[in-house]
Amino acid sequence: MKTLTALLLLGLLCSLHTTSAGVISLETAPECCMKFSARIPLKQVVSLRTTSSSCPHKALIFTTMKGKTFCVDPSEAWVQSHVTKIESRSTAAKTSSTTITP
Repeated sequence: MKTLTALLLLGLLCSLHTTSAGVISLETAPECCMKFSARIPLKQVVSLRTTSSSCPHKALIFTTMKGKTFCVDPSEAWVQSHVTKIESRSTAAKTSSTTITP
C-alpha cells in the first residue's frame, strides 16, 4: 500500500512539473510576424519594437493609441519614414522633460 501511494505521489509530482514547464515556455515564446500590415497613419502610432531574432521574418511591431499592434516590413520606405519620425518624437520628449537649472 505504501509503495502504491509513493508511486502515485511521484506520478503526480512529475505531471505537475511537466505542466509548469509547459506554461513557462508558452509565456516566454517570442512574438513573431507571419504577415505584414498595409500602411498605418503615423499619427496613430505611439510606439514600436522589433521582433525576436529567432523569428523567421525580420519585422517591426507598431502599437497604436488604441493598443492595437501591427506587424510591418522594415524594408518598406513608409515604415522607415515612420521609424525616423517616431524616434525623433521620443528623443524630443526626453530632452523636453530634462530641466536645466542654473
